[in-house]
Amino acid sequence: MSAFAEIESVTLKYGERVVLQNCTLEIKERAITCLIGLSGAGKSTILRLLNGLRMPDAGRVRVRGQDLRELGSSDLIELRQKIGFSFQFAALFDSLTIGENVAMPLREHSKKSRKEIDDIVLRTLDSVGLANARDRMPSQLSGGMLKRAGFARAVVTNPECVLYDEPTTGLDPIITHVLTDTIKRLRSQLDSTAVVVSHDLASIYAMADYVAMLFEGAIIAYGTVDELKRSANPIVQQFLEGSEVGPIPL
Repeated sequence: MSAFAEIESVTLKYGERVVLQNCTLEIKERAITCLIGLSGAGKSTILRLLNGLRMPDAGRVRVRGQDLRELGSSDLIELRQKIGFSFQFAALFDSLTIGENVAMPLREHSKKSRKEIDDIVLRTLDSVGLANARDRMPSQLSGGMLKRAGFARAVVTNPECVLYDEPTTGLDPIITHVLTDTIKRLRSQLDSTAVVVSHDLASIYAMADYVAMLFEGAIIAYGTVDELKRSANPIVQQFLEGSEVGPIPL
């Protein structure tokens, strides 16, 4: 399986704080890769590296073989149009209907007619089970519905890759299951790549083709779910078991 993106020996700082250090990760094409690790480990930063919202202080980030630091601003904008981003808290505009929120990427970055956009929006909302919510406001939706509306906006442009930042945080097990199935179905429908940041191990086990664990700025484990569960690394095992006992400082 070829790589959609590659993070190579990346170091990135926020001021004096080192977030990533000598971090290397390959994102397989047409697979769901889940990123796990402690809170604040830098998982969401990796998502921002992949769509060029952050640039590394050292090392390289390549998407489809292109070094993002070598792209001009117009090329970066074009790249981002191929990569959907589902934010942790949906980030919908409160003053717009769900349909208008989902339509926004098409209105901003395509020359499609209003009729074409309306048709695409309705199909996309239907794909996440929200066909009847097009004319509702974000304040009228439950947490799980808001997440799915965020998914719809992320995929409405038919992207080559979708980045999901904590898609199931704060939701009950039933809605978590619905969202996990939705991510799997969207990846299949789009024939695309997905990268998911999550703390929900049950959800990860259900959807991931590959799992990467980030610890102290670097990827310390990578593989299938079964390979990760069999890891001999005590840090990985402590994290997966949720144990207070082990090498991870509390």
